[in-house]
Amino acid sequence: MALLERLRVFLDQNQVERTHTVHPLAYTAREVAAAEHVSAKEMAKAVVFMGDNGYRMAVLPANRLVDFQELRTVLGFSHARLATEHELAQLFPDCELGAMPPFGNLYGIPVYLDSALLQDEMIAFNAGTHRDVVHMHLNDYRRLVQPAVVSLSRELAARNA
Repeated sequence: MALLERLRVFLDQNQVERTHTVHPLAYTAREVAAAEHVSAKEMAKAVVFMGDNGYRMAVLPANRLVDFQELRTVLGFSHARLATEHELAQLFPDCELGAMPPFGNLYGIPVYLDSALLQDEMIAFNAGTHRDVVHMHLNDYRRLVQPAVVSLSRELAARNA
């Protein structure tokens, strides 16, 4: 079953109100936020990393980056690195590369929600493709995923134009 259908069934079973939108092809979380006309701080991106005891998922706003030094300190890991594209393809075979939703629980992967996402009532996220996005209440997301809430990101540096 494709991820979008699997996610739809999961959300229906848990009586979650949400909207599903389709936009032109967009690859980065900030591009998706722009295509969806939502703030980059409301657009949740999933970053998969390998830590001391296996794969983990960090979920953070599109306008922030994982701070791996902070992540190692907060989680008590001696090492952590980004998952490779090959690893992502194996972990999320029903998703386009880099378009996995922030539902690590559907894949047996522990999830850490960056506290910066707590600022908004709603979140939006990729739903397995670079075109499909789901918008839902953050409280519903937290109820279903039960992520550990931690501070593990930093703001993107401003680019010189």
